[in-house]
Amino acid sequence: MITGATRIAGVIGDPVRHSLSPKLHNAAYHALGLDWVFLAFEVPDGGARAALDAARVLGFVGLSVTMPHKTAVAELCDELSPGAAALRSVNTVVVSDGRTTGHSTDGDGFLRSLADADVEVEGRSVLLLGGGGAARAVARALAGAGAHVEVSARRAGAAAVAAGLANGGAVDWNDRAAAAAAADIVVNATPVGMAGDLMLPIPEHVLGPGRAVVDLVYEPLETPLLAAARARGAVAVSGLGMLVHQAARQVELWSGRPAPIEAMQAAVEQGADPEARTVD
Repeated sequence: MITGATRIAGVIGDPVRHSLSPKLHNAAYHALGLDWVFLAFEVPDGGARAALDAARVLGFVGLSVTMPHKTAVAELCDELSPGAAALRSVNTVVVSDGRTTGHSTDGDGFLRSLADADVEVEGRSVLLLGGGGAARAVARALAGAGAHVEVSARRAGAAAVAAGLANGGAVDWNDRAAAAAAADIVVNATPVGMAGDLMLPIPEHVLGPGRAVVDLVYEPLETPLLAAARARGAVAVSGLGMLVHQAARQVELWSGRPAPIEAMQAAVEQGADPEARTVD
């Protein structure tokens, strides 16, 4: 029940009504017995400053941040965690005493999702497809976990930035198939394969046994890429695990308590919204 003492957290983005974050967070708050509520706020591009000011004035617990605000929020926060500062990207804002601290939980969430799927990272070669905010977080997290990372994106500059965060190399987008064939782990951090899109970000023939294929797209849960990977004997990992774990880390930052992973997982197991996007 919402009361006069109920505190608010929320996600800002555009579009954002599709977001699964309210399901995840409200399930967590209920399990933890917190008098909090999590809401989605559609904030157009350019509105990040106003949203942060409102969160400060209204005493929000914090904000989850998605497209197109991650970079802008990183520039506007009073303070940044080391990870968010390195990435120049924020997906989580902690609001305390009128001050805002920006964090990035995507990298931790990604590694936790791989651990759940029993995918070893240390010493393995990775091809990361995409150069956006989530891709940069994943690149940095993989490198920190001991992986050898190469990045390929349609925009060569974006690939170079993400590769630099991993101390790895950038692969021309036209050469991604050969790089995928040589990698132990392939990660799709592009929107290719999102709901209704039957395209694959790499050719099906380069997938096969002995490698893991991860798709950060979580709607549908079985993307064309994951279906092709399973059919060819690869380990296929959905982006839903990353979504759950990055949200769990947000809960931990805001509450100071361990997140109830099982309750959060159960909240989204019934299926994602048909308009859902990636975590970026």
